[in-house]
Amino acid sequence: MSLLAKLAPHLPYIRRYARALTGSQATGDNYVRVALEAIATGERSLDNGSSPRVALYRVFHAIWCGTGANLESPADDTALAAGDAGQRLMRMAPRSRQAFLLTALEGFTPSEAAVILGCDFTEVEQLIAAAQSEIDAELATDILIIEDEPVIAADIEALVKELGHRVTDIAATRGEAVAAVQRQTPGLVLADIQLADGSSGIDAVKDILQRHDVPVIFITAFPERLLTGERPEPTFLITKPFQPETVKAAIGQALFFHPRRTRQAA
Repeated sequence: MSLLAKLAPHLPYIRRYARALTGSQATGDNYVRVALEAIATGERSLDNGSSPRVALYRVFHAIWCGTGANLESPADDTALAAGDAGQRLMRMAPRSRQAFLLTALEGFTPSEAAVILGCDFTEVEQLIAAAQSEIDAELATDILIIEDEPVIAADIEALVKELGHRVTDIAATRGEAVAAVQRQTPGLVLADIQLADGSSGIDAVKDILQRHDVPVIFITAFPERLLTGERPEPTFLITKPFQPETVKAAIGQALFFHPRRTRQAA
């Protein structure tokens, strides 16, 4: 297989990553172009011990760091709107921004991110934790929990409060969830699927999203009810029993990348 054939499927994704990293599509594309030219001329070689995608991102980072990682101000036609995730990214420390984007946006494992960044696993975990702390501090919001098991609801509430967020209500049924949102619009919804009275968290979320544009994270023991391919599948889906760090990371990512979210007053 030719080099171009190996890399072609990954080019749209590294362009997306470069834009998020630099704050500008034009600037990001310049870095991608230079990286591809370096590979084509033999100035940089792909690491045969890694997948083509990991190897491509590794070369990109070598180029980005080797040129001083200049982050030019985005031009008017590519500027990210005020309050957008891109603006928050540009305020993040560069190294943490890289680790966060590689894992949260591009879906690399921390081990793969370590290969790309040329550091060890422990450092990547520390960088991600630092990024997560910045996100949590900036994006504190009101959260509605839809969960019919009191013990699980209490565990989720504790996690939410630990991150600095506020719990507006805990709903055990579809009706309670809709009523809670009528009383106060949340900035995020954490929803189970199977609820106390036999109602569905999926239907509760549909009711909420008809009136409010808020990010949703499903936390459920029945992921197969959502992963059917018959409807748009949720961006954030956590399977019970869950790990606390998984929930924390999902909350940060959901709030960070939700396009229409504006920060609520404390």
